[in-house]
Amino acid sequence: MNGKFWKGFIGILTALFVVIQGVCLPVTEVHGEDLTLESPSVILMEPSTGQILYEKNADEQRHPASVTKVMTLLLAFEQIGAGKMHMTDIVTVSAHAASMGGSQCFFEAGETQTVEDMIKCIIIASGNDAAVAMGEHIAGSEEAFVAMMNEKAAELGMVNTHFVNACGLDAEGHLTTARDIALMSRELTTKYPEVFNYSTIWMDTITHVTARGASDFGLSNTNKLLKTYPYCTGLKTGYTSGAGFSISATASKDGINLIAVVMGASTKEIRNSEVCKLFDYGFANCRMYQDEEVLRNGVTVPVKQGQSETVSCVPEQNSFFYMLTRDQVPEQMNKEINYSELSAPIQKGAVIGEAVYYYDGQRVGAVPLLAAEDVEGITYGFCFKKMLYHLFFVKPSEGQNPDVEEGIEEGSTEAASSMDETSDSASQTEAAEETLAPEEPGTEPTETEATETEQSTVE
Repeated sequence: MNGKFWKGFIGILTALFVVIQGVCLPVTEVHGEDLTLESPSVILMEPSTGQILYEKNADEQRHPASVTKVMTLLLAFEQIGAGKMHMTDIVTVSAHAASMGGSQCFFEAGETQTVEDMIKCIIIASGNDAAVAMGEHIAGSEEAFVAMMNEKAAELGMVNTHFVNACGLDAEGHLTTARDIALMSRELTTKYPEVFNYSTIWMDTITHVTARGASDFGLSNTNKLLKTYPYCTGLKTGYTSGAGFSISATASKDGINLIAVVMGASTKEIRNSEVCKLFDYGFANCRMYQDEEVLRNGVTVPVKQGQSETVSCVPEQNSFFYMLTRDQVPEQMNKEINYSELSAPIQKGAVIGEAVYYYDGQRVGAVPLLAAEDVEGITYGFCFKKMLYHLFFVKPSEGQNPDVEEGIEEGSTEAASSMDETSDSASQTEAAEETLAPEEPGTEPTETEATETEQSTVE
């Protein structure tokens, strides 16, 4: 029989297997009751906020198996995002990488593949040889790449993690936790969502080119939840005899994204079933609070001793998100705008306040508020020019700074004092000045409130 027949036959068997598994793993409804899970260590996270929705022994160190490859992928996508590596770059497989056991894509020493095909081999087929080859390509050696992995883990606050290799084969000291896996999975999926273009591939093919010629090699996703759980979007499975069955799984439904990590399950069926329970629990008990307008346009803050009496204020980000769980209601969410007491000089981009969000009186998050422009401090020359404006009823047009008015030169402190003491014209028009002239430097306008509270909306 030819190769096409066997490919078709294998495809039919795979589809039948998926259907049977789907029957065994229905999407169930979970409404608020505590979960009872057999797996020794689990966690459920909402990635946009980092909120932990459920956990069990989440800080217990365990062998991660191929879930390790989440970090390998994260560093690869970081290199691509920084322009240091491209999907079309060529990766050469070393003898060391080709010698990896366990799940593999059966590369030969000296064989080459593109970065993109290596990513497919890592995330779809969980190729240990591909993971090590990628690490060597990025850092020069697996040892140097593992150092990068541990450095990134420390940066992300993965305090209970230590990597020994790039692929996840059991090794002494190669340990992490469910919480730490959720942290690196969050970093990968929120910073580089293009990873879902690969984690959702069910089957694909690469081409081996060796001294014996070219041959196709099929890739089949190790994450069967892609076919058995309708909202699953990834991410990475793992199994060794020492680690048991583990997974970092992602799912998305109605605008809510979740990360579920299960470590050390005794069977693949328990692992997959309990991931589904975690997802069902999250989707049933969570809804996203979203404030699309952290700060309304045109808000200004008073500035003392500045050439401008106010500074415009903008939020660091336009939206704020918070996951409401169980019996939480949006009516209990409040926002308070707090500004600092400001004195010039002020640089554009400086933090001058924050929008603080409270749920039922408890602080749950904040968005920094930034200065939208520079504000320079007042100088003797600035004061002198402003005095002349007052004296002769010269009022600058809207938005015009006295410093740039033609015909006015820098003065001295003595000139400003003399003008203030001897100007008969100024004393004759004192009442008119009070009406027309701008406020003196250092005074605070009464129109601008320093603190305001707004009720936000939920979508």
